[in-house]
Amino acid sequence: MRLDRRSLLRAALAGAAVSGGLAGPAAAAGPAAAGGPAAAGGPTAAGGRRRPTVFVAGDSTAATYAAAESPRAGWGQALPVFLRPGTEVVNAALSGASSKSFADLGRLDRILAAIRPGDALLVSFGHNDEKIEDPARYTEPWTTFHDYLRLYLDGARAAHAHPILVTPVERRRFTADGVAYESHGEYPAAMRALAEDTRTPLIDLTALSFALWGSLGPEATKDYFLHQDVGESPNYPAGVADNTHFQAHGAIELARIVVKHGRCVPGRDPIALRRPSIPDDALLWPPTRPAES
Repeated sequence: MRLDRRSLLRAALAGAAVSGGLAGPAAAAGPAAAGGPAAAGGPTAAGGRRRPTVFVAGDSTAATYAAAESPRAGWGQALPVFLRPGTEVVNAALSGASSKSFADLGRLDRILAAIRPGDALLVSFGHNDEKIEDPARYTEPWTTFHDYLRLYLDGARAAHAHPILVTPVERRRFTADGVAYESHGEYPAAMRALAEDTRTPLIDLTALSFALWGSLGPEATKDYFLHQDVGESPNYPAGVADNTHFQAHGAIELARIVVKHGRCVPGRDPIALRRPSIPDDALLWPPTRPAES
């Protein structure tokens, strides 16, 4: 069933738009930031023109997480930190999704029912497309991965919106000698080729994150990924060592990379992008995961 724009935005913005707002005065973006009536109808500029909305279709590395899971966060959750107040983010990224399963579950249809001319759609998959043992999610990088990604690109363009491909963020993988190594096989290259073939803007988050992890090394990257010592976080009392997902600091810095290198992302805030550091409490965690509620 296709949901109307108002219903989708109300559900998604209740968590997704709030989750990335800066604490303090910068967060005071009015009713739109709180998911109120202005958000449901789409924000408007001073001249009455509707401001573009940024939609995110992706997996758990981009998803918005609930308060009971903090400090776990996805880069889509942190995008509003680097966008001007009033720029809405509908983060539909779904934990466990591949390009195939996201579309097969009707999640892409829900986005395409809501997206409007001038909006942007960030499309980032690969982590779960690699799962050859799971036919509900697996795609082959040079055939079915391309086929499914084209559904997102063609759907956005049919709505006169702007698709942007984002290669999958690299995992925390190091050799015994402390050298970072890649883990996504041919999926990033396949996405790069599709971007060139379809003349779609590309943010190469694979290469950019891989370079960052390599420069930081095995220990410093733990401050970006979801690594918590025993007793460090009440939500992870036994500790956690997750080398795929991120804590707030990592999600924020990856969102910075996405917005910095995504020059066609609407509402980019150059002042925020120049801030050398953003505190973890710039993020807000909703009561439930908005993509799953």
